[in-house]
Amino acid sequence: MSLQDELTAAQRCLDELTRSVGRIEAQLDGGLDIRRVRTDADHLRDSLALLRAASPAPAAAARPEVIRIPDQPYDRSLWSDVDDEGLGAPDRRAP
Repeated sequence: MSLQDELTAAQRCLDELTRSVGRIEAQLDGGLDIRRVRTDADHLRDSLALLRAASPAPAAAARPEVIRIPDQPYDRSLWSDVDDEGLGAPDRRAP
């Protein structure tokens, strides 16, 4: 996986952690311990944002090499030993 893919996966996990902490917080009606967990999750979110900002930008996809095809006809001697497949033999009429 690329660095950007790893950062995105970490972000998804952190989002799920935040949702889970919210559900737990609703069940426990707050408290010091859950506030500490929420604060830690917020710090993780901030740290991941800083890491994403400091990471190098993804490299642009390399452009494929352009192959120029000449306009002049090909040398017919290249195909002297083969039939025109699918078109029938030159001395017969196609159906």
